[in-house]
Amino acid sequence: MKILLAGSGGREHALAWKMSQSDLCDKMWAAPGNPGIAQHAECLDIQADDIEGVIGFAKDNGVDLLVVGPEDPLAAGIADVAREAGILCFGPCAKGARIEADKAYAKELMRSAAVPTAEARIFTDLDSAKKYVLSRDHGVAVKASGLAKGKGVIVCPEPYQAVQPLEDIMGKRIFGDAGEKVLIEEMLTGQEGTVLALCDGKSIFVLEPLQDHKPIGDGDTGPNTGGMGAYSPVPIIDAAMMRGIEREILVPIVDAMRRDFGRYEGVLYAGLIFTPAGPKVIEFNCRFGDPECQPLMMRIKGDFLAAMVAVAEHKLDGVSLWFDPRPSVCVVMASGGYPGSYEKGFEITGIDDADAMEDVKVFHAGTSEIDGKLVNNGGRVLGVTALGDTIAEAKKRAYQAVEKISWKGCYYRKDIADKAIAAT
Repeated sequence: MKILLAGSGGREHALAWKMSQSDLCDKMWAAPGNPGIAQHAECLDIQADDIEGVIGFAKDNGVDLLVVGPEDPLAAGIADVAREAGILCFGPCAKGARIEADKAYAKELMRSAAVPTAEARIFTDLDSAKKYVLSRDHGVAVKASGLAKGKGVIVCPEPYQAVQPLEDIMGKRIFGDAGEKVLIEEMLTGQEGTVLALCDGKSIFVLEPLQDHKPIGDGDTGPNTGGMGAYSPVPIIDAAMMRGIEREILVPIVDAMRRDFGRYEGVLYAGLIFTPAGPKVIEFNCRFGDPECQPLMMRIKGDFLAAMVAVAEHKLDGVSLWFDPRPSVCVVMASGGYPGSYEKGFEITGIDDADAMEDVKVFHAGTSEIDGKLVNNGGRVLGVTALGDTIAEAKKRAYQAVEKISWKGCYYRKDIADKAIAAT
C-alpha cells in the first residue's frame, strides 16, 4: 500500500514508525514530516492543513490510505474531501472532529448521552462570564471552546482567579477564535487518565490506558502544556474500570455521534478524571494524543497499519491487536521557556546514542535540519520513550536515554510516571 501521513509532530513520528513495520506498507510519504519521520517516509513540502495540496498529491500519486495526525485539518474537513475523492482515510469527518474543535458542542453531546462529565455553563459574553465566576463558592476550570493546542484550559481553585483567564481568552483573544465561547466548569479533583478507542462507525476497539502530564513543572506545577510526558498502563485503571469506561462513556458517545451525523471513523480520545464518584470526562479529542501516542505505539503488538485500514474500510470487528505486557514511559524534552517564548536553532546532540539503547526509541516532535545539523524547532522537541519490566524500570531507562541528549536550554520534567510507581 501507498500511505500518506499528514502531520509533523511526535505523534506522527510514532505512527510512521509503527506503520513502517507492516508488510502492507510499500511506500510512505509525510506532509510535511520531520527529520525523525524521514527515517520511515519521504517528506514533502506540503503542510498538513493544506487540504488542496495533500489531497492533490494523494490523487496524483495513487495513495491508498491517508492518515491524518493533527486536529486542525480534521476540523477543516480533510477527511471529507479525501473520501469524496475516493481515498481511504483514517480520521473522522469534520462533523466528528467537532467533538474536539467545539467543546460547547461536546458538552451538549455528553449531556444528551448521559456521559458523566463536569457541570458547566457556556458563555459568549465576557461580562456575564466574569459575573458568573464571582458568584461561585468553589473552584472552576475555564476552557476555550475551540482548538487551542492543548493550552486552552486554566484551572482556578478560587473563583476570583478565573477573571484574568477570562479576560485573556475572551477579551485579548490569546487563543484567537477559540475564545469566542468559553466553558466554565466545576473544578474536579483526582488523577487524570486517557483511554483511546479505534472506531469505524459500527464497532470500537479499546486501547490500553495512559496517563499524560500537562503542567510544565514537577509535581504538576505551572501552566499547562501540550503534554510533558506519558506512561502506559495506568495502575489506577483496572480491568473492571475499563469495562465501565467502555460501557458508560465510549459506547454512549459513539452512539450519540451516530445519531447526530452518522459514522465516526478514526480514533476517539477520552480524557478522564477519576473522582470519588467515578470516572468523568474532561474532554474528547478526535485524534491520538501527543505524547500519549508514543508510549502506546511502543506497546502495541500486531499489524497496526492493518487495523487503521480496517477502520477506514469499516471492518474493525476483524482486527487483532495485543499489547506488550511491559510498561512504557515517554519523557518530553522541551525548549527552555516553553510553553512561553523560547529560542530555536540550537544543535541537538546524543540522539543516536539514546536510540541505540535497548527498548528505547526517540521520537522527534519539534526538530529540523539546518546545514546538516539537527536543531530544536519547537516547544516540545523530543519524546524519549522506553519499555521496562516494571514502570520503575521503564522510567529509569527513559531518563538514562534523556541524559544522553542535550541542546542549549533543554528542559524536561524529572517526575514522569512517579504517580504510577507510587501506586504499585
